[in-house]
Amino acid sequence: MPTERFQFTSEGGHQLAAALDLPEGTPMAYALFAHCFTCGKDGLAAKRIALALTAKGIAVLRFDFTGLGSSEGEFANSTFSSNVADLVRAADHLRETRQGPAILIGHSLGGAAILAAAGRIPDAKAVVTIAAPSDPVHVTGLFKDRIEDIRQHGQVEVQLAGRPFHISNEFLDDIAEQSLMAQATKLHKALLVMHSPTDDTVGIDNATHIFVAAKHPKSFVSLAGADHLLSNKRDASYVAGVIAAWAERYLGPVQPVAPGDAPRKVVVAETSNGKFQQTISLGPHRLVADEPVAVGGDDTGPGPYDLVLAGLGACTAMTMRMYAERKSLPLERVTVTLDHRKIHAEDCAECETRVGMLDQFDRIISMEGALDAGQRKKLMEIADKCPVHRTLTSEIRIVTSAAD
Repeated sequence: MPTERFQFTSEGGHQLAAALDLPEGTPMAYALFAHCFTCGKDGLAAKRIALALTAKGIAVLRFDFTGLGSSEGEFANSTFSSNVADLVRAADHLRETRQGPAILIGHSLGGAAILAAAGRIPDAKAVVTIAAPSDPVHVTGLFKDRIEDIRQHGQVEVQLAGRPFHISNEFLDDIAEQSLMAQATKLHKALLVMHSPTDDTVGIDNATHIFVAAKHPKSFVSLAGADHLLSNKRDASYVAGVIAAWAERYLGPVQPVAPGDAPRKVVVAETSNGKFQQTISLGPHRLVADEPVAVGGDDTGPGPYDLVLAGLGACTAMTMRMYAERKSLPLERVTVTLDHRKIHAEDCAECETRVGMLDQFDRIISMEGALDAGQRKKLMEIADKCPVHRTLTSEIRIVTSAAD
């Protein structure tokens, strides 16, 4: 997936490093992602969720908060409120250069920041929290043994996730003043709360507080077996898949292609998520292709031959439906079951090829309805006239060239 890297100016005047992950083709929506406390835009969870969402056709803007990653400024001078302001500025930049974010996603403390910022981002229709605390004060549990020192000295270096960070009195005072649940109550946007019941960093009771405080429409998804940082790649992919499916209800309809428009091209691109996973884009539609685990894939989508079979099956059923409608036949439903296998050429009496192996597609067609024998026979003949069937059984020319 293409990723654009750039900087935008924070409310405090610092240059913040950002990455905009784009799907192939026109995005169906833009999302803004807020990373976890002290993490960064290139953390595993942020990057994996963003890449998985682009495979679903959603563009994702992720950036480093002030003083983190490649962004300017001092982390010690940042607060929860300044992080919220950074999010609003990121949404403004996205609106000015592309399109305002329809989806807001926040992980851990970033989820709390997203809740706090949502009311100031009018484009947002859907808000997602992942392992988020219901009160920003929860983060002080990571350095609770140093709070007295911070209060005494004004600023102290603490170790978080094996790295040094300076925490100040201003940070403690700021998070103590937040009323996050009041903001959740006034959200007025669709909310999806995602949390692992075994999260030992931010307990599941935080998800309960957020969910109860929010008004409908709201949903909860349990991330059973996942850890707080979503360090398992499959958990991050699952989160992205759920977000994409859930948010679609709130994004509005995709504009259809007008009659006479140029044929839609199919674009297939690697996602870098796993060994074989690909995203398939055609107009407003997005699919994911992969290979089974047995051959080194992650089985996150159909394989190449599965897609060929799907095309043949869909074309078969559509062609039979068109004929039945035209002839007013009582065909209620068509079901096409397909399989692909290799056979020895010598075992195929009607095949021209006599040596080596051949591809054989087995197609079983089930027809429901009060059809007589003659009607069923005719429909079976029509099945062989579907355009994809004809393409697969005719001479095919594939022209390949290198992109400039």
